[in-house]
Amino acid sequence: MLGVLLLAFSLVTIVHSELCRPDAQNAFKVRLSIKTALGDNAYAWDASEEYLFKAMVAFAMRRYSNKETTQISNVLLCNMTERVSFWFVVTDSARNVTTVPGSEVEAAIRMNRNRINSAFLLTDNTLQFLKISSTLSPPIEPTVPVWLIVFGVVLCLVVAAILFLVVSGIRKRKKNNNESAETGDLEDKCDTPVTTENGIPCDILDLKAGQINGVYAADDERFTPL
Repeated sequence: MLGVLLLAFSLVTIVHSELCRPDAQNAFKVRLSIKTALGDNAYAWDASEEYLFKAMVAFAMRRYSNKETTQISNVLLCNMTERVSFWFVVTDSARNVTTVPGSEVEAAIRMNRNRINSAFLLTDNTLQFLKISSTLSPPIEPTVPVWLIVFGVVLCLVVAAILFLVVSGIRKRKKNNNESAETGDLEDKCDTPVTTENGIPCDILDLKAGQINGVYAADDERFTPL
């Protein structure tokens, strides 16, 4: 009985080694830069961290497919290096001798990339899935609807145009009034007759108050004392 168990375990190990190897079908390479990301606070990569990675990949697969059949044991790691890089595959839970298609694994990783990064305190640049592109940040949605912004801009332009027309009309009206007043003054000056006496222009007499001729006034003052 013990021999049968050992034989079965050996067969499983051989199968797993064939499934998880560099450049194998549906296999992905991972590279972590823990020292670069955390500096003096960097943690050591050990068996516990490997277990956490398997758990996060299993979590991603279960969340993506809405199935609870993927277990931690379905995530296989191989070719581990001291600089913390390795390969992994996800085996089919129904048939443990085949792997899940790479497209499904990639979609699951992309869907849960932020959760995986947070678990290891890393980012897309320091936790790299070499065959999986980085997750794009979701677009920032404005707090104000776009249509309201457009409406506000159009309304401001309309108000500015109305103010411009009003101010231009007022200035034009004032200009026309000033020109009319100046034209009227010139016409009055041109229509006023100029009288001359002995070839010398004389001012128009004020019919009410009268006007004193300076020549006669001087003669009156000279002869008055006599």
